[in-house]
Amino acid sequence: MVKRVLGIYGSPRKGGNSDLLLDKALEGAAGAGAEVRRIYARQLAVCGCLECGGCDESGECVVRDDMDQVYPLFDWAEVIFLAGPIFFYSLPAQVKAIIDRAQAHWSRRLLNKPKAEWSNHGSGIGFLLAVGATRGKNLFDGAELTARYFFDALDMGYGGGLFFRQVEKKGDIAAKPEEQARALEFGRQAVEGRAGG
Repeated sequence: MVKRVLGIYGSPRKGGNSDLLLDKALEGAAGAGAEVRRIYARQLAVCGCLECGGCDESGECVVRDDMDQVYPLFDWAEVIFLAGPIFFYSLPAQVKAIIDRAQAHWSRRLLNKPKAEWSNHGSGIGFLLAVGATRGKNLFDGAELTARYFFDALDMGYGGGLFFRQVEKKGDIAAKPEEQARALEFGRQAVEGRAGG
């Protein structure tokens, strides 16, 4: 059973719909016995990746900012929930900066793991929770691809996600108890090893 769960709150809006859903997923994870920690992208001062190549030789980012608090949590977590609203068919800039800075972990993976083992994700599993205002068929495709390769950089498999359409105004999801229940159960199943894979 999973014991360490990290929630990454990707919304720039405090108490928004993706925040509320991630709260529920983490509540489910904690209820199943996991230790839970949280990162709020909107509270961190994180610059984008500079593509300077500084991590190529060491697997460590040379930029000093609030990512120094985040990298150890990537290593600590067995399960990561990434949550956010959809902005132009992707994730908000605040959390995208964190994702881009996972380049250091990707470099570490290249340095330390034989290529033949790259498809075996030994560090855990990641999940995406996303909300969008429209009904578009491809609404979540961009965010899901981003999440999949973010988790791959962390040597984690992608376990899938929960996606909620036609949710826009702050707190709309609070009026949808069935959706909150889905997120709660999703968190519980992730800890028990019954979600994704």
